[in-house]
Amino acid sequence: MIDRQTIDKIMDATNIVDVVSDFVTLRKAGVNYKGLCPFHDDKTPSFMVSPSKQICKCFACGEGGTAVNFLMKHEQITYPEALRWLAKKYNIEIQEKELTDEEKQQQSDRDSMFIVNEWAMKYFQDILKDDPDGIAIGKQYFRSRGIRDDIIEKFNLGYALSKRDALALAAQKAGYKAEYLVKTGLCYGEDALRDRYAGRVIFPWLNVSGRVVAFGGRLLDSRTKGVQQKYVNSPDSDIYHKDHELYGLFQAKKAIAKEDRVYMVEGYTDVIAMHQCGLENVVANSGTALSVYQIKLLRRFTQNITLLYDGDEAGIHAAMRGTDMLLAEGMNIQVLLLPDGDDPDSFARKHTATEFKAYIEQNATDFIAFKTRLTVENVTDPVKRSEAIGGIVKSISVIPEQILRSTYLSTLAQRLGLKEQTLLNSMNGMIRKDIEDKEKERERAKTQGNSVEGESKAPSQEIIGLHTADEQTQEVERLLIQSVIRHGDAVIFENIETDDGGHISLTVAQYIDYDLGSDGLMFHDERYNQILKEAVEHSGEEGFKAETYFMHHPDADISHLSTQLAIDRHQLGKSFQVKQREGSLRQHVQHLVLDLRMDIVEKRLKEIQTEMRQAGNDMERAMQLMEEFKSAQELRNALAKQLGNDLIV
Repeated sequence: MIDRQTIDKIMDATNIVDVVSDFVTLRKAGVNYKGLCPFHDDKTPSFMVSPSKQICKCFACGEGGTAVNFLMKHEQITYPEALRWLAKKYNIEIQEKELTDEEKQQQSDRDSMFIVNEWAMKYFQDILKDDPDGIAIGKQYFRSRGIRDDIIEKFNLGYALSKRDALALAAQKAGYKAEYLVKTGLCYGEDALRDRYAGRVIFPWLNVSGRVVAFGGRLLDSRTKGVQQKYVNSPDSDIYHKDHELYGLFQAKKAIAKEDRVYMVEGYTDVIAMHQCGLENVVANSGTALSVYQIKLLRRFTQNITLLYDGDEAGIHAAMRGTDMLLAEGMNIQVLLLPDGDDPDSFARKHTATEFKAYIEQNATDFIAFKTRLTVENVTDPVKRSEAIGGIVKSISVIPEQILRSTYLSTLAQRLGLKEQTLLNSMNGMIRKDIEDKEKERERAKTQGNSVEGESKAPSQEIIGLHTADEQTQEVERLLIQSVIRHGDAVIFENIETDDGGHISLTVAQYIDYDLGSDGLMFHDERYNQILKEAVEHSGEEGFKAETYFMHHPDADISHLSTQLAIDRHQLGKSFQVKQREGSLRQHVQHLVLDLRMDIVEKRLKEIQTEMRQAGNDMERAMQLMEEFKSAQELRNALAKQLGNDLIV
């Protein structure tokens, strides 16, 4: 882990013009520099770099940030990797956090496993190229599948000799310990090591950084009859977890970013055949359901995914698997089932990239339309039809973007000839139930010892209640955390007298934390809560500047978010003062907090009205709701009086 002091040293030494110039031809334009944006098909220079602000921004596609953000996006590397890239460029020694003896041993083990895997990949490649059996058996297999030599090289394909201890003996002769041959999964056995992949063609797995984490081995066609395990893959280890990796991502990542789309297939040969065909933005999950980790990994490159599968029953099942998880993570899904008898491998071998792309564009459908056609259309049984529609509405309900949810719901209503309001009521019920289930889970966790003894609910929370973050709430919260990032260290209240007769001053961050914390309110985005917490912790420290601190934060997500929220205040080319609402920074922040409270209360008022209608003849419940409604109205009126007519929305 790179410590904060080293990160600051790297950022102080970095010149963003030097960094961007390594990848983009820049020309002087006043006090700034401009060039063609590397992140979209830029015809006229729209990419601006500011040496004074040490930021860049494309005014066409919106990409931009610090030198670290630029490298992460352009080179498709992680935050620590970008920092190391800069450290190497500016000859800065990386000061890693002091490791414990146990951590040092773990790191040593991981490094040894990577080294052994790297050696093994080269060993398998050499067998395929130089050994008589490798050429006659392994290479002949790849050629029978139509795989060219340049693609064999690109994917580092290899062959393992059929002798059951050939690799084990060669590795130990080369000085590699048996311990790491077993830990990586290359071999197994205690008394005598046995090769896991003997007699198989080899498909190495590279992680997103290009390091060898695992292998897949396939039996040759003549030996697969009656054999259950056609493929054998590396077991999970300290450097490989199958739900963390995607086959072909390292080879595909630049094409995915450039095309802003990823094709998802099932097998190794599907990926390889599509690359050879000319479609390089393709990865495989090797027949398992996608994990949240894999989806988040893909989202670093694109939000658009097309699922390409066989048109048979197994392909349909694969297309349905894990799709709700993709939707919940904000991915835009299209589905394409290939013609009967074809999989991506065979289809790619029969078509050019242009033909394949054209077929995808003409036949791919969005996931909701695909699921509707598959599960609802031509179903006449009312119960089964209702359950199927409910399943589609459930899929729509997990989509985080409200406008997209509404669009899908409207399209579904039209397609099925149903009232949109009926589907909306059903979806809202599902969303509310999810919120309630999560709240019950939190309460259950508290009762198991995670709560503070004597903890009580703040009175105003009973009026405010639980609330979901609609677009209005999200915007107010974004503006509040933007104030923390830009001005979190600025003092807005001085010499306030406390109950014990003392005096304190409050920064922007401290005021927001105190005001929201008094009623137990938190931001919906955990990154916002983390930013506020750290801003409060560092308030008052000499030299603390919130904007610099968060833009250079060790957490890549927080650094990127902070840069995006800070960047539009730095208009490239001119000095620019942040426009506050009428009055001071203090008034601006106070109004934002009041706006947030007003939004929460108004939302609760609407919820109470709905609950009152649903109460029916339950007079006791109706009276309770009326009392709560009255209290919420009084709170709303008090907030409105404080706000006057100066409302955000």
